[in-house]
Amino acid sequence: MPSAHRDPALDALLHPFASGLLHGPEGCLFLRAREGAALCAQGLRGLAATQPFRPEAARLQRLGIELLDEDALPARQFPLVLVLPPRQREEARALLARACAAVASGGRVVIAAANDEGGKSREAELKQLAGAVSTLSKHHCRVCWTTGDVPADPALQAQWAQADAPRWQPCGDVPGGGFHTRPGVFAWDRVDAASALLAAALPAGLRGRVADLGAGWGYLSLQVLARCPQVTALEMFEADARALALAEANLAAPARAHGVALRLHWHDVAAGVAGPFDAIVCNPPFHALGRGERPDIGRAFIAAAAQALRPGGALWLVANRHLPYEEALGSAFGQVDAVAQQGGFKIVRAVKA
Repeated sequence: MPSAHRDPALDALLHPFASGLLHGPEGCLFLRAREGAALCAQGLRGLAATQPFRPEAARLQRLGIELLDEDALPARQFPLVLVLPPRQREEARALLARACAAVASGGRVVIAAANDEGGKSREAELKQLAGAVSTLSKHHCRVCWTTGDVPADPALQAQWAQADAPRWQPCGDVPGGGFHTRPGVFAWDRVDAASALLAAALPAGLRGRVADLGAGWGYLSLQVLARCPQVTALEMFEADARALALAEANLAAPARAHGVALRLHWHDVAAGVAGPFDAIVCNPPFHALGRGERPDIGRAFIAAAAQALRPGGALWLVANRHLPYEEALGSAFGQVDAVAQQGGFKIVRAVKA
């Protein structure tokens, strides 16, 4: 079933094909593909795709689309490469460079981005890589496609291909003095303020089997290891495959040093989590792939946590103060305590009855 949420960028990307301006040959590659009515209507045959975000990847798999590893694309080239570039500059440039490397001679790269998600910048960057492009506006998005040989600037393509490469970020606020990261993952160049507030509130007495829901690159899990010596097992659930790979790099050695069993899951927490856990820490996302607020995601995380905890187990959650989670917490847990409110955030401890 197509997603219930509108996807103007996907609709705009496929508009030139639906209107007959462009032809979609078999054997297309779609970078950061998303399922939607426009994609189903187009019916591109032999489509291969990349998508590191687990909920979208699962939807594509249900359509029978072949999923590829974005960081290790096959040597074969494609007559058509579609791209929905992200907003973050280095990540977007690397994706455009991969698109230009993957397109066959005489083939075409087509991209689309919302005007308020950097559409004008993505158009300028594609021009830098590929030379001449054609552009149209649709659904408050900018759609661009190459009209000449790609890449026009091989040296720039090689440079940008490394723009989002994993790197070490020194940081005194992280156990170990820094963390592995890469542009584009959440809080890639800093410690998220909400997560830091939650970490400071965690009791040293957390014990047993602990889960980190929406673990990102692993900050909260690192803090659990450093602050809670009675934790024996730690499981991390993260929907972004790029972030999860960083979490593994950040947590593997500390977990061994603390004698804690570590498991990582590329998983959509909103679909539920297999427990049972003695405690759960969570800074739930409230955006999906767009910019609009999605408090339904946080509520789904709360429901998943309640289902996965043992009776008497506690959820430690941080969220923006205005997000409406109180009803979901009250209906799912026997006891809900406001631990702190600071800097626009709230920390909640919820105990399962």
